[in-house]
Amino acid sequence: MNNGCICCTVRGDLIRILGKLMNRRERFDAIVIETTGLADPAPVAQTFFVDDELKEQLYLDAILTVADAKHLGSHLDEVKPDGVENESVEQIAFADKILLNKVDLVTPEEKTALVNKIRGINSRAAVIECVDARVDVAQVLGIRAFDLAVACDFDSEFLDVESEHRHDETVTSVGVRVPGAMAIGKLNGWLTSLLRTKGEDIFRSKGILRVAGSDERVVFQGVHMTMEMAGSAGGKVAGWKEGETRESRFIFIGRNLDREELTEGFRACVATE
Repeated sequence: MNNGCICCTVRGDLIRILGKLMNRRERFDAIVIETTGLADPAPVAQTFFVDDELKEQLYLDAILTVADAKHLGSHLDEVKPDGVENESVEQIAFADKILLNKVDLVTPEEKTALVNKIRGINSRAAVIECVDARVDVAQVLGIRAFDLAVACDFDSEFLDVESEHRHDETVTSVGVRVPGAMAIGKLNGWLTSLLRTKGEDIFRSKGILRVAGSDERVVFQGVHMTMEMAGSAGGKVAGWKEGETRESRFIFIGRNLDREELTEGFRACVATE
């Protein structure tokens, strides 16, 4: 797909790709569309009702929201400027099922308070508690949970293709790519300091790393101040593919990100020859 917001600028692209998939419909049982954590689900769901051809060939089975039990509460409480949507609230509100993930990282009291907050936004959706997003596929596919009447009741403009929605313009992403191998100790120190001091505003960070002195392919995942690295030597992630360019790349998603500071900080962790 082209770059852009799946819930507005690339809807036509989504329709085109779904149309192509229908030419190979005997090869799959279902289509799963994964949006970013910053997407409003309503315009994506709307796609299946505003295009006559797709409407005849496909049905929207369910909207599934994977919720981070450790960090969701603070995002639900965010106060946005007038006219700007809180995507976290929208994702909970439109969900037919909510996968409450990372319940192992919160206390029973914190979990109860969060579930009550979720129920205050959406009382009809089933909440499935999980760790590492492990759930029975039968609970999330082929469940026929989406109800158009309910969606229209929550959002009276759900089927209005001309309606607009505004994203929070302070939330952006910064991507960095370097050909060199990383000095893992230096990188760990920089990331630890960065997430400790600015982790509240860094919603998501992830990267694929080439490590100096190793043939390992290392994958980094971070959510706010929580981070984890896993290497291919341990079998948790795949190794480098034959012919794949061995480089290090990172992406940060968050609020008021300083592109120059993040780029320079990451590049400063490249190992010297």
